[in-house]
Amino acid sequence: MKKAIVLGAGMVGRVIAADLAEDSAFHVTIADVNDANLVSAGRHAKNSVATTQVELSDSDAIKRLVEPFDIVLGALSSKIGLNALRAVIEAGKNYCDISFMAEDALQLDALAKEHNVTVVVDCGVAPGMSNLLAGYAVEQLDTCHTIDIVVGGLPREPKWPFNYKAAFSPADVIEEYVRPARYVVDSKLITRQALSEPELIDFAGIGTLEAFNTDGLRTLAHTLNVPNMKEKTLRYPGHIELMRVLRDIGLFSHDPIDAGGVSVRPIDVISKLMFPKWTYEEGEADLTVMRVVVDGTQDGSPRRYQWDLLDYYDPKTMRTSMARTTAFPCAIIARRIASGEINQPGVNPPEKLAHIDGLVEHVLAEHDRRGVHYAASTR
Repeated sequence: MKKAIVLGAGMVGRVIAADLAEDSAFHVTIADVNDANLVSAGRHAKNSVATTQVELSDSDAIKRLVEPFDIVLGALSSKIGLNALRAVIEAGKNYCDISFMAEDALQLDALAKEHNVTVVVDCGVAPGMSNLLAGYAVEQLDTCHTIDIVVGGLPREPKWPFNYKAAFSPADVIEEYVRPARYVVDSKLITRQALSEPELIDFAGIGTLEAFNTDGLRTLAHTLNVPNMKEKTLRYPGHIELMRVLRDIGLFSHDPIDAGGVSVRPIDVISKLMFPKWTYEEGEADLTVMRVVVDGTQDGSPRRYQWDLLDYYDPKTMRTSMARTTAFPCAIIARRIASGEINQPGVNPPEKLAHIDGLVEHVLAEHDRRGVHYAASTR
């Protein structure tokens, strides 16, 4: 039996752990500093996972923690993602991670190769499945000229004033609104302001959503030789303008200001006030929508590969859609790493796995088995 440990017992981490625990080939432990998160994770997995309370911002603590385990999975907030990644690599453990870290994880590629460990980063829904599917399409095409990705996690019933709730770390959502967005245009890497260039897109079953620039392209901008690539985030109409107002008056700033003689960081104030309103109530339904479109030529003719995802909260398991669609790719790929079927020492974004024979078909079939369906089409 393989021993697996999940770092982080938040909304996504607990689903990763529960998914692995359903497999008799794994003994699963989940770690977090927050005792309430651990209690929730144990309950979510019907007490089939072990729990341990650890400060996961401490590199030495992580190295000691992961020492007896065969595979490590990461579901940590972006601010400690790189630190944890380095610690797991230095501990000599294979790792599959979803952390939306601002830093370039590929900077640790040489270190991972030195320790002969296979690391897959950004292994969620987007980044994650979006990367894997884009990489697969590029593998099939003779030439590829455009990759367009739009994705969003939303409450099924929007409520004023935000028309939004966060199905993962709200702090990481704010990162999407302030971090400059990198795109590839005519083979050149360009940067645009987050929340810029809004456009309206219609989706069957949902209606009209607004798309805007965020830094979701990530490793694709460097790993795939495609002249035009972009990813946009989806929200209900009106959300962009509200977030622009909050950002532009400085409420997302980490720089301290004087407020009535007290030094405060605006981000701490807005987080305290806003994040409770962004928290899903138990049983509240959400949805995840994503479209990946890849255009190029194949056998001398124009060819388009497209995948559409529309997934909803699962009332039977009480798992949010965003947690499901983010956790499942990580759990599926981690199983392949643990079995040795994926053995690529170094730091690998998902698109670097797309060449593995049958992997994409396997991952999509495993999603189908879990009730998450990617509708594929080519023309």
